[in-house]
Amino acid sequence: MTETPHPHYDRHAETLDRALAAISERGYFSAYPESPSPRVYGETAAADGKAAFEAYLGGDFPLDQPGDGERVATEHSPFGVALNVGYPHAGADQLVAAASAALPGWRDAGPQTRVGVCLEILDRLHRNVFELANAVQFTSGQAFVMAFQAGGAHALDRALEALAYGYAEMSRHPGTAGWEKAVSKGEPLRMSKTFHVVPRGVALVIGCNTFPTWNSYPGLFASLVTGNPVVVKPHPRAVLPLAITVRYARQVLAEAGFDPNLILLAPEAPGEKLASTLALHPAVRIVDFTGSTEYGDWLEANARQATVYTEKAGINTVVVDSTDDFAGMCRNLGFTLTLYSGQMCTTSQNILIPRDGIDTDQGHKSFDEVAGGIAAAIGKLTGDPARGVELTGAIVNDGVLERLEEVAKVGSPVLESRAVEHPSFPDAVVRTPAIVKLDAGDTATYSREWFGPISFAVATDSTAHSLEILRSTVGEKGALTAAVYSTDGAVLDATEAAAIEVGVHLSANLTGGVFVNQSAAFSDFHGSGANAAANSALTDGAYVANRFRIVQSRRHV
Repeated sequence: MTETPHPHYDRHAETLDRALAAISERGYFSAYPESPSPRVYGETAAADGKAAFEAYLGGDFPLDQPGDGERVATEHSPFGVALNVGYPHAGADQLVAAASAALPGWRDAGPQTRVGVCLEILDRLHRNVFELANAVQFTSGQAFVMAFQAGGAHALDRALEALAYGYAEMSRHPGTAGWEKAVSKGEPLRMSKTFHVVPRGVALVIGCNTFPTWNSYPGLFASLVTGNPVVVKPHPRAVLPLAITVRYARQVLAEAGFDPNLILLAPEAPGEKLASTLALHPAVRIVDFTGSTEYGDWLEANARQATVYTEKAGINTVVVDSTDDFAGMCRNLGFTLTLYSGQMCTTSQNILIPRDGIDTDQGHKSFDEVAGGIAAAIGKLTGDPARGVELTGAIVNDGVLERLEEVAKVGSPVLESRAVEHPSFPDAVVRTPAIVKLDAGDTATYSREWFGPISFAVATDSTAHSLEILRSTVGEKGALTAAVYSTDGAVLDATEAAAIEVGVHLSANLTGGVFVNQSAAFSDFHGSGANAAANSALTDGAYVANRFRIVQSRRHV
């Protein structure tokens, strides 16, 4: 049986081929330009996208899907901008029933058609990327350029990466095969065999507040391309980016002749706990989640009927041993800690520095000079409020503010967090990073995650002691990133060995335009699935292959 793909497959075949080559070669590849320049996207693209975003505000979101007639509006912009968007509400059973009814036609369409339609969805989203970026900015608190890049172009790249891995795994085996076995007498045994790609069932994506598209797109598109209808449950404070995503996806599916209920938005009313109800529904067979360790652990323990993919909290760590570019190291770490006010699951928290200091190209630097150099770099980035807020963005929720108040009572301050007035949004809540000096014995403080613009300069007995701390903290709590600075090859090798042991991705001697808290689609893995911070990696074969099964049929010829 030969699949006849949808015309969308032919239209986007070149993009798919380039993505398939990229996941194999692991070099640089991006299908969606990350610069919002009018030279790239056209003179009116930015204004048109902003106008489209603003048209949603203060009204009912235009989404025609099954619902109970109620509307929910739960978003509060970190920039203080009134959103007041109402979304159609539906109960768990209603959502799951609609998604389940859409599954057979999508399953039977076959992998080529599914990947072609999914690529058309990405193309439609890309054509509306400024609209999407504005929605990400005003729900997450990211500055616009970051929202455009991470929430728009890079999120689309991660989605395309998931499609490539999904298609590669589905096409690993042929759709049909002839089988012949010789026997001692008479004609050989002949059979015709067909291998069907069968989806697991309804998939649930539980979105996060900080990166509503970047963190949701890989699971969403990995499930959709492998034949599973997807229920998208956004974070109550960041519904709009995923509502826009669902709206355009439903348009493309309907235009392609498929049931648009293959993707559904599931906004929840306050206190409803819709995510938990959906996660435990017998028909939900896949769950993707990014967020707190507590809830991720609950999903893994209780959503037993589903395959659960989680990205949770971790203790991201930097080992500082020595450097031949002290200024570059400080600038790089300063930028890392400042970007989006540290509200990234990949941002470094613990900076482990020998208490006797380190050797550098500027001579020996004491512990205090190293910590002070990083603090000075942050001060330079945030000193001018108009420029600084384009890096820090705004604080996403009250929990971050509470941790900033708490950390002011521990250790010795190297750099105190301060409030900054946003020049464009006077009601925005903006805070600069804090760095606190601790001793290696203060394990109770630095061995827990302090999500937000909070990091610790930890005085250790030696680099070997720092590696012991990396092993123990990451080994117990997990991490998504680690970094090392050293001019000694043996130290670099020892740190890499420790990183492999605890399953964390390592960056060495970053002093230029690459930062430890950023990862490149098609080349860098995000998370490893090898420690407690995440049980899967974005994106590899294991991330997509368990979202479907191969079911065969055979007949005598």
